[in-house]
Amino acid sequence: MSDITIRRATADDSRRLTRLVRGSRAYRGDYAAMVEGYQVGGSYIEHHPVFVAADGGGDGKVFGFYALLVDGVGVAAGGEAELDLAFVADEAQGLGIGRLLMEHMAGQARAAGAGSVKVVAHPPAEEFYLRTGAVRTGTVPPSGSVHWERPELRYDVA
Repeated sequence: MSDITIRRATADDSRRLTRLVRGSRAYRGDYAAMVEGYQVGGSYIEHHPVFVAADGGGDGKVFGFYALLVDGVGVAAGGEAELDLAFVADEAQGLGIGRLLMEHMAGQARAAGAGSVKVVAHPPAEEFYLRTGAVRTGTVPPSGSVHWERPELRYDVA
């Protein structure tokens, strides 16, 4: 694998990020309804800090991405940002890309003035977040189209 570059996503990345989400093995079976029809839209990408881990060697292949919500009240005063999306392509898992993205995310949250980052995780991803420094803070009960409990975690970034 070539060098990995983390760069800000653009609206032009919308299709490839949407494909990455919809094609994730983590959302098969009972979890498939969560990503069916899901779209990482260009306006979402332009409005929120969305960063991709891409092949820096020339072809620009995207191996993963994350989206951070920093618009919330109190972020600039040491409040809490939220990790809204985080995906690593199935073929790139286990190569350190997720860890690289979470380190980058923590730096971006810190730069925005946040003291912590909240994560409401997909249950199979909880172990990944714990390995990368998050701590479990609770459980979010089922609601809407989500029919299972989800772990709530926090990264301290201050």
